[in-house]
Amino acid sequence: MNFHTRKWIKPEDLNPNETLFGGRLLEWIDEEAALYAIIQLENPRTVTKYMSEINFRSSAKKGDIIEIGLKPLKYGSSSLTLACEVRNKMTREVIITIDSIIMVSLGENGKPYAHGKTEIEYVKDRLTDD
Repeated sequence: MNFHTRKWIKPEDLNPNETLFGGRLLEWIDEEAALYAIIQLENPRTVTKYMSEINFRSSAKKGDIIEIGLKPLKYGSSSLTLACEVRNKMTREVIITIDSIIMVSLGENGKPYAHGKTEIEYVKDRLTDD
């Protein structure tokens, strides 16, 4: 699992129980998955198709810092499947796990587009010294 993004829990991120609002967390996860998939598939027209069961295991409160982790699981012809884990940096507890998030690459017509990718690439590996 690679943890790339950290979020600081602020008052506007809280529910009436004064803990992290689940909808806000899911918004952050969806954005993180989209950014990861767009970079990997090299296509800005990449969308969320599916999220498996979401398991809320603990919470966070105002002032906590959380980190969002993603792990690539497999490539389909037009998709990338990811797993997600969010953890609380302050308490070290896992907040949420999602076993499967499927991101789909779309063509200009809005239909699934074969991306031709088979393994994770890093931007540094795409750069050449020409």
